[in-house]
Amino acid sequence: MAGSETEDLPLSTAVTHLLEECRMILPGLQALLGFQLVAVFSAQFETHLSHTEQRIHLIALILLAIAGALVMTPAAYHRQTRPRQVSAHFLLLSGRLLLTALVPLMFGIALDVYLIARVILGNVQVSAAIAAGLVACVGGLWFVFPWWHQRAKRR
Repeated sequence: MAGSETEDLPLSTAVTHLLEECRMILPGLQALLGFQLVAVFSAQFETHLSHTEQRIHLIALILLAIAGALVMTPAAYHRQTRPRQVSAHFLLLSGRLLLTALVPLMFGIALDVYLIARVILGNVQVSAAIAAGLVACVGGLWFVFPWWHQRAKRR
């Protein structure tokens, strides 16, 4: 069957790939975090968002900061523990940190989309539905699809 070939990577190559994946996610996270920080200093922040929505923005900001910290942790951990060695433990730990980072990233983005939709559409229910749909879509692509694909390959 086409596409069914697999190849085991040497540990050093697998770690390199994982750290590159972290590096790919980080610029987007930094950009989102930057936009969130700038938004607070906009004159419209207080006039367009209720106090509750301002707190939602703060929660989204915190979630993205947590996601950023989780994405950067493998590199910090590696630099401080064994910078000249790689291990299966490091690969597993780093992979889990990266996957864990996707959860607050997903919810942080969804909360920001909710706020933007609410400002543009003026409708809380529609904005909440859009944000929930985004969580379902992103969660499906990031978590359900890989799980389903692995399960289907095992059959």
